[in-house]
Amino acid sequence: MTDSAGTLPTAVAMIGLGEAGRAIATDLVALGVRVVGWDPVVKQVDGVLVTATATEAARGAPVTLSVNSASASRHVVQDLLPVLEAGQVFADLNTGSPALKQELGELVAPTGAQFVDIALMTPVPGNGLRTPSLASGPGARRFVEVMAPLGMPVEYVDDQPGSAATRKLLRSIFIKGLHAAFLEGYNTAAKLGWTDWYLGEVGTSLDVINAAAIERILKGSKVHAVRRIHEMEAAADLVREAGLTARVSVAAAEILRELSQSAEEPT
Repeated sequence: MTDSAGTLPTAVAMIGLGEAGRAIATDLVALGVRVVGWDPVVKQVDGVLVTATATEAARGAPVTLSVNSASASRHVVQDLLPVLEAGQVFADLNTGSPALKQELGELVAPTGAQFVDIALMTPVPGNGLRTPSLASGPGARRFVEVMAPLGMPVEYVDDQPGSAATRKLLRSIFIKGLHAAFLEGYNTAAKLGWTDWYLGEVGTSLDVINAAAIERILKGSKVHAVRRIHEMEAAADLVREAGLTARVSVAAAEILRELSQSAEEPT
C-alpha cells in the first residue's frame, strides 16, 4: 500500500473531483502522491490523471477515496466491485447514515478490500487533506497508518462501519440544529428591525457555553420543562406574527413537552 520506503501511498484513486475531492486531491499531488481520479462532470484537475471511468481510476490503487454524495455512494461501490481486491483500502468519505455505511462495508467485504467509513468533521474547502476526520471499519487502522503521515488529522474509532458516521451525525444534530435555531431567530429579528441586538445577544450567549452550562441544560430542562413549553409556544407565535414559519420553536416546544411527560432524567 506504500512505496518501497513505506512513507507514501504509491497511488490514491479519487472517485469524485468536485469541490471536496479536488481540494484533497490537490493536496495529495503537492505531497508527491500520484492521484488518479474520475468524476462524471469534472474532466481536468492539475496534477491528477483523470480517467474515462471510475473503474480505471480505482484499478490497482492502494487507496481509493469516494468523495461524492451519499446518494451516489452505493452506485460507486457497485461499479468498483469488479476491480477491488485484497490489499486495497476503499474509503467512503460521504456523509451517510450508519446503516448505509454498514451496507457499503458488506458490499466491499467479498472483494477482499478493506472498507473504511470516514467522517469529515469540518468543511473540506479551505482544509483539504487537513480536514479533521474520524475513521471506522475493517480498514480504519490501515487508513490512519497511511494517511496520517501525509498530514490528515484522522482518528481511529473502531472496526465497525457506521461508527464514524454515527459520531458525525450526533454532532450534526447539535451544530446544524444550532444553525437552524440561529437563523429562525435572526430572520424574525430582521422582520422586527432588531438584528443588531439579536446578534449581540446570541454572541454573549455562545460565549458562556461551557461544561457548567451543559450540566444545567441536562438537569434544568426537565425541571423547568413546563414553563419552557409555554415560552417556546410564545416564541413560535412571535415568529408567525412576523410572517414567518415557526419550525425550530415548535420543535423545541414539542421536545420539552415529551421531556415533561418522561419519568426519566435526560441522559
